[in-house]
Amino acid sequence: MMAFSDFPPPAELPNNMHHSEVLLYMRLYAEAFKLLPHIRFKTTVVSVRRTLDFEVTGRWEVETEQSEGQRETHVFDAVLVCTGHYTQPHLPLTDFPGIESFEGRYFHSWHYRNAEDLQGKRVVVIGIGNSGGDLAVDISRVAEKVYLSTRGGAWVVSRIGDGGLPADLIWKSRMAKLMMKLFPSWMSRMLEKKLNMSFDHKLYGLKPRHSFFSQIPLVNDELPARIISGRIRVKSNVKEFRGSSVVFVDGSTIDKVDVVVFATGYNYSFPFLPPDLQAKSGYRLRLYKHVFPPSLTRPTLAVVGFIHGFGSINPLAEMQGRWATRVFKGLVTLPSEETMLKEIKKDTLTMHQKFLCSERNPVQVDYISYMDALAELTGVRPNMLSLLIKDPKLALQVFTGPCTPYQYRLRGPGQWAGARQAILTQWDRVIRPFRTRVVPEAASRTSSWPSITVFFSGAALLCCFVYKWPESLIAYKENMSALVQGVCIVCFHVVFFV
Repeated sequence: MMAFSDFPPPAELPNNMHHSEVLLYMRLYAEAFKLLPHIRFKTTVVSVRRTLDFEVTGRWEVETEQSEGQRETHVFDAVLVCTGHYTQPHLPLTDFPGIESFEGRYFHSWHYRNAEDLQGKRVVVIGIGNSGGDLAVDISRVAEKVYLSTRGGAWVVSRIGDGGLPADLIWKSRMAKLMMKLFPSWMSRMLEKKLNMSFDHKLYGLKPRHSFFSQIPLVNDELPARIISGRIRVKSNVKEFRGSSVVFVDGSTIDKVDVVVFATGYNYSFPFLPPDLQAKSGYRLRLYKHVFPPSLTRPTLAVVGFIHGFGSINPLAEMQGRWATRVFKGLVTLPSEETMLKEIKKDTLTMHQKFLCSERNPVQVDYISYMDALAELTGVRPNMLSLLIKDPKLALQVFTGPCTPYQYRLRGPGQWAGARQAILTQWDRVIRPFRTRVVPEAASRTSSWPSITVFFSGAALLCCFVYKWPESLIAYKENMSALVQGVCIVCFHVVFFV
């Protein structure tokens, strides 16, 4: 799911890669497309300014500084800002009275490298985002005790889904997206129920007030095991510090605390950009489609990768980049500034209604919907009806299978001849890393159950839609079209391929 759209990872790499393997994949990509000669490492961008003839050329002056302190200025036709969100640690010390007199050591999670110097210590981790969960688990292997402090709790999901397969490959599909659009409350309740079957979030002190899809969940396979073994204890928010003691809002106190780790998120900052390009809409930057500043008379600067969704950042950023470069070339035209500002205002309002946005989580989008929207603007969105007619086998995989980035190389600019094969063989690449010991399969009779299951899945989906039939057909026209296409794809598969 994190692959670039025209470069599947080598099949021998694991499904959930170690950071060293992710780096290897990045290097392989850079080498395959001969990118390294065009990249200058160990270079800091000091400022990005419009040239004096910007209104005519759309060019930018970029001042950089080398590691030795040498500064240079170059002129570029276009600029992509790809610094992301995690650049400036947020350390809210004023929210924790007594921290100035705390007798132990404290630091932000950004500075954490390993748990070597925390052997036998009593550690409090403040914050239950993905960084807080990962650090608490890692530190608990060597510390005397770890206390994980949270204000609101979190839904915890595993990387491992049904049958031991990668969870994101199972639930990140166009069919799941359609079901979520038709029955959002029911889907959320069912997923929360499934998560609580693994372990009761209320019993473990983790249950949040928000519904599952309102905020990015905590992805952690080990946290429940560390809690049940007593290596990690979940606590409420910290009220204050008293010497070496930490007092929580529920009145409980932990004495002789040695170390406090603040996993309290990040502030985003773009100090090298002109102030007029850093305007906000709500908590987010004022960017059209989270990419383009609407005030630019020449759209030659774009922000890429400053985005969050229920999925990997790589495909999101790549799709933003593909759209932005076509705008740079003049192949795609942006709307007027007035139109863009209206859409930004509307999108911000919708985003704040659907998600728990804040200074620390300023942007969140529906993953597939956002990808499809940019793909439509770029001319690369998969045409499901055309696929159904011309290639029903592929259509079934695109609709019911994982929504992998290869789908956005099937047509249009940047079309990749290997996209179809990459989609049809993606499960083979998922299974291959497990083949370290092949277990012989027992002989069995051919069953018609797969055909029956697939057929009745489509029928059940149709029945659900009829049951929820809206009074206004116009309002649900898009859902109707997608549903009919989905059921047709399933029926085609039953008739021709099962």
